[in-house]
Amino acid sequence: MTIKRGRRFKAACFTLEGIGSFSVSFYFYYVYFLMRDQFGFDNKHNLAFAAAIGLIYFFSAWQAGRFAQRCGYFTALKVGFIVMILALAVGSQLNYRSGVLLASAIVTIGQCFLWPTIEALVSEGEDARGLTRAVGIYNVVWASTNALGLFIGGTLVEKFGFKILFYLPGVLLFTQLALTFWLEKHAQDITQAADREPAPAALPDPNRPSPAKARAFLYMAWLANPFAYIAINTFVPMLPALAARFQLTPMQTGFACSLWGFVRLGTFCTLWFWNGWHYRFRWLVTAFATLIIVFILILTAPSLAILLAAQIFFGAAIGLIYYSSLFYSMDVGKTKGEHGGIHEAALGLGNFAGPAVGAVSLQFFPGIPHSSALAVGGLLSIGFVALVGIQWYSRSRR
Repeated sequence: MTIKRGRRFKAACFTLEGIGSFSVSFYFYYVYFLMRDQFGFDNKHNLAFAAAIGLIYFFSAWQAGRFAQRCGYFTALKVGFIVMILALAVGSQLNYRSGVLLASAIVTIGQCFLWPTIEALVSEGEDARGLTRAVGIYNVVWASTNALGLFIGGTLVEKFGFKILFYLPGVLLFTQLALTFWLEKHAQDITQAADREPAPAALPDPNRPSPAKARAFLYMAWLANPFAYIAINTFVPMLPALAARFQLTPMQTGFACSLWGFVRLGTFCTLWFWNGWHYRFRWLVTAFATLIIVFILILTAPSLAILLAAQIFFGAAIGLIYYSSLFYSMDVGKTKGEHGGIHEAALGLGNFAGPAVGAVSLQFFPGIPHSSALAVGGLLSIGFVALVGIQWYSRSRR
């Protein structure tokens, strides 16, 4: 499904992306507060919950990307939105623990059909320059609405109660479903209009790496990105505990703990307009090393000031790692739906591994202060060694 697309088409795709990012981030950032306040979940339980969601995402994302490549992007989008809407509608009426857990699992499966598909839609048919622009806009859109979901989510929960976690995303996703039907209906007209526009001449890129080097960076980014999400998805389930440590309400938690999201957004903007980091190992390895240090610092911060300062470096590090993974996936890969699925599956692997290690450490070493932070920090260090190993091996083979 490779067609040339006009600006109206891409704008609609970015609209789908932005609304979806806000809906999903709002739900999954604050469902851990729901589990704490209504069902008594502590750090160990929330981490185990997050690990289960991550494992579901890992197995579903790759297959969803392949489904989109085989069955069509619009079909995949409609499947994803319908599944998520139904899960949220049913979940809003289930006031017991297993019901909320099941609804969250089904929402996770549904969203797996969205991100590989939208990534492919905005990237198909682009030359090197257009791809850089498309990936840049994509990252800025989802990062801005993701950060907004964390920033104002606590306020919405305090004002309207936990039911808003189901109702607001459900309404927004229904709007996306309607937009998808409209987009599919008008896609041919939009494409024909785009075909009448003169295509910009593709300029040769003198800095284009060799195929072997490009593939090595793809593998390194695919390795690094799950470890970034190991850090993120260990941090997020522990937000209720951090809030309790610093005596923050959900609204105050949203304000204080969303800083890293806005820094990630700023990093995306910088990397979009400056491509000096493309295929430069020192940027990727520095970001990974920084991630390890500030992750441990965030979860062990003795003061709110240190927590805020650490988030600045945390957001910058994960911003570069994520951007690398998506850019190299779209730049090197030809089957963009499937490669987008691999990119998302890698996120799911990180979403599972970090919370799983954290939960296990709390189960077996409950008396060690910050055992989960130290255990996950050790896991991140293993990833750092593997990253350096891939670079060393690839250079020795070139």
